[in-house]
Amino acid sequence: MGDVEIKKSYEEINQKIREGRAVVVTAEEMPEIVKKEGVDGAFKKVDVVTTGTFSAMCSSGAFINIGHTKPRIKASKIWLNNVEAYGGIAAVDCYIGATQVQDDDPLNRVHPGKFKYGGGHVIEDLIAGKRVRLTASGYGTDCYPLKEHEAMITINDLRNAIMFNPRNAYQNYNCAVNCSRKTIYTYMGILKPDMANATYSTSGQLSPLLNDPFYWTIGTGTRIFLCGAAGSVVWHGTQHAPDCKRGANGIPCEGAGTLAVMGDMKQMDPRYVRGASFTGYGCSIMIGIGIPIPIINEDMAYFTGQSDRDLPCQVYDYGNETPYGIGKPLGEVTYAELKTGKIELMGKTIDASPLSSYPMAKKIALELKEWIMKGFTIGVPQTPLPTVPYKKGTAG
Repeated sequence: MGDVEIKKSYEEINQKIREGRAVVVTAEEMPEIVKKEGVDGAFKKVDVVTTGTFSAMCSSGAFINIGHTKPRIKASKIWLNNVEAYGGIAAVDCYIGATQVQDDDPLNRVHPGKFKYGGGHVIEDLIAGKRVRLTASGYGTDCYPLKEHEAMITINDLRNAIMFNPRNAYQNYNCAVNCSRKTIYTYMGILKPDMANATYSTSGQLSPLLNDPFYWTIGTGTRIFLCGAAGSVVWHGTQHAPDCKRGANGIPCEGAGTLAVMGDMKQMDPRYVRGASFTGYGCSIMIGIGIPIPIINEDMAYFTGQSDRDLPCQVYDYGNETPYGIGKPLGEVTYAELKTGKIELMGKTIDASPLSSYPMAKKIALELKEWIMKGFTIGVPQTPLPTVPYKKGTAG
């Protein structure tokens, strides 16, 4: 925790949880409490704030152990429902990525560049208990003589199925528009020409890392809700960038922190994971994550008390022809504005739509709240995430 002042300890909060005395609210409920009670009053009253997000998270996947065959195979190539998984780990271990597309995808045969089924769909099907075709091949050795193996399996036939996502729960993200004169197809969805529409992909006031902007309570060992099961934060995610533009309230105005997370797929609920296909872009996966935020001091009460109207989002032109395909930000809007379905930008009124599901994010935050009220304790971070200094007094 470094120099962070802890006025309400994890031990104290967890003891209240075990005794059924903890006051737990969602990040949607907290702004009203702060408004009525003030920051100091909210800190004294509330022990835990629950968050939630349900959105496409491309940097996701699963480590799978298919179990030994008879005779054994050293599976250097593995496919699940004709989606290739990376087999260069060990004899029967592989990693399937959410964005890997199906070989010979039927949609791609008709419409080149479009895909219907990928790794995210395989993960969803496994969690849902569906039968999946396993195909494996190896070059054959004395201890692993089998060269070909094929079987129909379910998740119960797998020795292990561990979701491991290198980059999830992005702390804020862009709102996308297209200033060019042609329709473009992106991971932010279909963007019409001349800024005819805008898309965004963050749950705003419920978003986990927007409620803990300096990662004081989130680190390796933090227990989370991951696709309906108990999971863990295992490291900072790829592209983690805490040194970003921040508002007067200390909260990032643009993409910043990320999390690497993991959990047991055999315990997950298919309601909170969905394979996704983006027209003209490819495949991904919708992941449901909820993180409990312990209110360890007044500043955490302040941060979790920020509402959609306090949270900014940068608008970027995705039609700009740059080496990265994204131009400079065109302006800034709030999540309150985005959630009205229309934003004002450069003299235009633009229709705005989410790629994430706020109703699902709310459902996740509420379910996590129920877990805690039934005894789900807060994990104490063992290794802090990389962060930036916080100027005391900025909050409130």
